[in-house]
Amino acid sequence: MARTTTSPSPTAPSLGDARIISAGDFVFAPLAGRLTEVATPVSPAAGSTHVTLHVVRIAPGESFSPESSVEEENTAVVFDGAGTATVGSRSRPVERSHAAYAPTGQALSLTAGQDGLTVYIWRTPLAPGRRPGTAPEPFSTLWDETTQLRGFGGTGQIAPDADRATMNFVFWPGNGSSQLCLHCGIQQPGQTFNVHLHPDSDEAFIAFEGIGQMYLRDRWIDVAAGDVLYAAPGVLHGARNPHTGPDARRFVTCGGPSPYDPALYSAAGLSSDVR
Repeated sequence: MARTTTSPSPTAPSLGDARIISAGDFVFAPLAGRLTEVATPVSPAAGSTHVTLHVVRIAPGESFSPESSVEEENTAVVFDGAGTATVGSRSRPVERSHAAYAPTGQALSLTAGQDGLTVYIWRTPLAPGRRPGTAPEPFSTLWDETTQLRGFGGTGQIAPDADRATMNFVFWPGNGSSQLCLHCGIQQPGQTFNVHLHPDSDEAFIAFEGIGQMYLRDRWIDVAAGDVLYAAPGVLHGARNPHTGPDARRFVTCGGPSPYDPALYSAAGLSSDVR
């Protein structure tokens, strides 16, 4: 089995304060001596304020562990394929929609099965004054409905839509995440996760399933599964599924602000204290 720990692929185009990166524009580079390829559409080198986002195509039988994994928080979502995720000493089989969270002090490693594994990985160093959770949950799925935000009306800059999407809190302070989070927005046909901003957090989230629209700065933009949104602190963003009718399907997004924004948990009537 080939295993590697490596740095990001070539520098992505400048993010500015906000950008949508089409999956077709990702710049992949192979790891030295490996078939695994890495693209890094979001990173401080490209202009993000806190977070790095890798897209990794792990070749069959190979493994990937982000550089400085033990020193940072890492969250991973399986976009395609199957394999194994390891957080510290714990491992679990994973497939599409499965997710893993590695707190500071525990390494994240992903190993592809016979058909390969495509994963999106968020990374951030733990900010001064933040502490790791006492019992963080390492494994989950995007469809975990244990803790949700329903009826979110946005932050007031844009008039909210009445048909409001539901957000699953997959990894959040309530299950031990100390800075990164992972949320999953389920936009059924006609639904919107209303436009909002995070005053102190940058946002990196992806279109995971279906086709829909993402709001960025001042307009709605068409996106498809695999595309990435980046919004710096203070930049308006949101997601909606404008499609209706008998052939319409749900539009799913996932990701989250970094550092997590307590206002989202407050909107759900929840504490943002780290468990």
